[in-house]
Amino acid sequence: MSEPDTGANAARTAHSYKQLKEDFVSNLSGGSVIEVAQVCAVAPVVTLLWSVLQSRQSFFKPYTPLGFVIDYLLNVGALLLSVTLYSSSPILLNILLLTAAAFVYAVPPSSSSKKKPARPSNAKSSTTTNPQGLSVLSTKPFLTNYRGNMLVVTCICILAVDFRLFPRRFAKVETWGTSLMDMGVGSFVYSAGIVASRPLLKERAEGKTTPLGTRLIRSFRHSLPLLALGVVRLLSVKGLDYAEHVTEYGVHWNFFFTLGFLPPFVALFQSALAVVPSYAGLAVLLSVGYQTVLETTGLKGWILVGVRDSLLSMNREGICSFWGYLAIFLAGQDMGMVVLPRSLGSSSKASGKVLLTKMGSWAAVWMGMYFLATDYKYGASLSVSRRLANLPYMLWVVAFNQGLLFAFAVVDVVFFPQFYSAGDARAEKEAYETATSRVLKAYNRNGLAVFLLGNLLTGLVNMTVPTLHAGGLATMGILVAYMGAVTGVAVGLDAWDVTIKL
Repeated sequence: MSEPDTGANAARTAHSYKQLKEDFVSNLSGGSVIEVAQVCAVAPVVTLLWSVLQSRQSFFKPYTPLGFVIDYLLNVGALLLSVTLYSSSPILLNILLLTAAAFVYAVPPSSSSKKKPARPSNAKSSTTTNPQGLSVLSTKPFLTNYRGNMLVVTCICILAVDFRLFPRRFAKVETWGTSLMDMGVGSFVYSAGIVASRPLLKERAEGKTTPLGTRLIRSFRHSLPLLALGVVRLLSVKGLDYAEHVTEYGVHWNFFFTLGFLPPFVALFQSALAVVPSYAGLAVLLSVGYQTVLETTGLKGWILVGVRDSLLSMNREGICSFWGYLAIFLAGQDMGMVVLPRSLGSSSKASGKVLLTKMGSWAAVWMGMYFLATDYKYGASLSVSRRLANLPYMLWVVAFNQGLLFAFAVVDVVFFPQFYSAGDARAEKEAYETATSRVLKAYNRNGLAVFLLGNLLTGLVNMTVPTLHAGGLATMGILVAYMGAVTGVAVGLDAWDVTIKL
């Protein structure tokens, strides 16, 4: 009697488990837009609680070990709960956090929380600063909180999605519908667009105009590391026979390729500003044009059901959806042109009110356009598709992020108005440090590097742990340890004043 071929059995078991994992993230239909909003509302609500603790009790100043633990539990732990244990009741979690904020606010403020005037700065002015050393651009606390929260949720979801505790309706939709992770990938691109507007604003302040050739060269330099990461991911996924969802981006394409090709195309589209003097206008025109092609040609059918018989057709999802992501990026740049410049010479109340008015107005405009594109009774009744990155998806991502950014800004202006009335660079820096979570600041500082670390650790966990067989307790233990490691590295890099540029 021959002995069983254990090697062949192991190979069959590994293949069946890989197929099980691929099936686990395939053919999903997502959830409602309202539920996604309820879950994501936890982020600004947590920021509200953090801000009450800081503004009323100076809880995080000085930044003690206890302060770090509470900072981590609020800005990481609460978001982790919102997509796991409280995934079916996000409203309850929001109510609990708001109740805690109300309780802290009711406690008399500590003496250390009273604002102290900052000493004048001796900083010299330049073409991009005023005599008080204040740049024409500012890194506002609510931007750090917004981007930091987006990165935290992204890092949580890329691993949590492989566990059964993470609801399937939060995972990426197969073709039509909305989900938390569909919003996450679009938000990553949108926030990158906000940051990308900073060098453009500096050029305007200095009265410079960079030639197209120079812009393209600079953009390719920025793209090379991202494209290299895309190649590394491609080789590692294929070489390790890692489970993958082909209809997400295609056979070879991945999100790093999308990020890598954005800069040169953005540089090209900047030349169109002479005709359409608005990044938001360019974003809408591009997305409407792409949607028109989808509806009037065979492109949509080819993307969804075409045969994969060439390099182009094998990667059709990633290549075609790129135009939708480019529109999202351009819309992010447009908002960056609004929120990054400072209002020099204005009082904190006036500058904060003007900023909120602009942001709220833009949020309303984008929400209105999303309604017109998707409403079945009064609009065009188009369906959202992240796979296509079509017009409704672009409008949903932009409108959602505009609203979320507005919520963070309201908390910022209400609880830390001193930032907007800072008279010099030193006072502004002190106000920024007071109003910003150290954990979120660390995530924001090395965002792409932290995201890459999250991807590496996600791969490591999936190669060593049968995630689909993990129970609830084991899942939470792994996720807490994983986020603790990611947060520890991010905070450590920030403490050592290390910035990794990719």
